[in-house]
Amino acid sequence: MAGRRAAIKAIDWAAFAERVPPDQRPMFNALKTRSDALSARLAALPEKPPAIDWAYYKSAVAKAGMVDEFQKKFSALKIPEPVDTQTSKINAQEQEAAKSAAEYVQASKARIAQYEQELQKLRSMIPFEQMTIEDLHEAFPETRLDKEKYPYWPHKPIADL
Repeated sequence: MAGRRAAIKAIDWAAFAERVPPDQRPMFNALKTRSDALSARLAALPEKPPAIDWAYYKSAVAKAGMVDEFQKKFSALKIPEPVDTQTSKINAQEQEAAKSAAEYVQASKARIAQYEQELQKLRSMIPFEQMTIEDLHEAFPETRLDKEKYPYWPHKPIADL
């Protein structure tokens, strides 16, 4: 039975609940309740449907041959199981997301290293209260005014103000 195989794939509700934002918690609870109800209904069904008592129907139905025709059509009926076409796409998206997440983690580690160097530089410099203008220009070169290129006050391009 296809339903049985689908029900075997259990959902890790605890891990799922960790990823649900607080504002979507009621929808998550409704989904879990509905899923649990459907799983209980599926578990209550027998593994195989009860067999049809064709002999009873042959004796009860007045028209001769009608039950035989139904029995032949019923035994010839084959319901195909749906073909899974989405799992490969989902797995590809999952791999792509894992790859982009790994790239983001590597870029974040590089940024963290850069920020730690900047933080170490700021911690090792002398306090601002004790700095002279030359010390400030040495520590932060962008504060230096270019009086040769811009001889008039404010000694910067107007667009930079």
